[in-house]
Amino acid sequence: MITSIDQLDFTKQYTYADYLTWKFDERVELIRGWISRMSPAPLVIHQRILMSLSNQVYSYLKGKSCEVFVAPFDVRLTNKRKSVPNKSITSVVQPDISVICDLEKLDKRGCVGAPDWVIEILSPGNTKMEMKEKFSLYEENGVREYWIVDPVHLMIQVFDLLNDKFAWRSNYVKEDLIPVGIFEGFSIDTDALFA
Repeated sequence: MITSIDQLDFTKQYTYADYLTWKFDERVELIRGWISRMSPAPLVIHQRILMSLSNQVYSYLKGKSCEVFVAPFDVRLTNKRKSVPNKSITSVVQPDISVICDLEKLDKRGCVGAPDWVIEILSPGNTKMEMKEKFSLYEENGVREYWIVDPVHLMIQVFDLLNDKFAWRSNYVKEDLIPVGIFEGFSIDTDALFA
């Protein structure tokens, strides 16, 4: 049994079956089998943006068939397949916000398969992960909409999945209303995010 992160071999690839046996407090993600340490506790601005975004999304989804979850919440990415054994899953991520509309993807441990909408908030040290590694992982697994929130520059980059590739829609800043592509008629108020 692994009880300390120091017992892991960072030169080895792991699976979700391995991940389930780890008994330590540090949060990690698996990206194609490789361990990725989570940043230390997020900054206050990160948490404020997270709460504002999740509140707006939660309020909109009340009474609808989709659900919103905030980190820590395990999302097991399976290249668009719903039923995959734990030993075959090599990517387990914890997006800041996940919206899932196919509720059959949910089980007691989180989500199996791609959420419909993922929002990641940049923190010191995770920019490359969110902009490159998770970007391509979310794209190849079929996340329909991906937002990257930059709290330093008060900007949100929005990408929509078109023909299995992310297409950049726009960069949004304070005072913008951001239309949510997967929900017609719903927009996020950036003034509330960047107050």
